[in-house]
Amino acid sequence: MPLMHQLWLLVPWAVFALAAGVKFWRLTRPFRRQLAEPSTEQVRASLERRWRADQRELTE
Repeated sequence: MPLMHQLWLLVPWAVFALAAGVKFWRLTRPFRRQLAEPSTEQVRASLERRWRADQRELTE
């Protein structure tokens, strides 16, 4: 089989790999957004919630 015909066998695999990569990228988009660096307000609110929970444990 000539080399050019053999290279054509790689085209469907390349299309499949590209489609799988795009699908993976779309599926993981929400997780990547969630893992993005939180804002200062989000960090502050989280720390305050933890502090309040610790204070409740100490008073009980």
